[in-house]
Amino acid sequence: MLTFASLGVNFNMPTKNITLKVDTELYDKYRDHCKKEGWVVSRQFEKLMESHLEKNTKEGKNV
Repeated sequence: MLTFASLGVNFNMPTKNITLKVDTELYDKYRDHCKKEGWVVSRQFEKLMESHLEKNTKEGKNV
């Protein structure tokens, strides 16, 4: 039996596909880094957005 820890991820929330333009070399290096760490690139981007919003909320900026 497999058990997974969600680590704060709500798997029932709807998702949205997005298209980003990034430098090819940068993306390839980051994708390889994520693969070595066992991470998913899109989840790392989500975490960056969450962190940015949380920081701005704490600083009293209108988010």
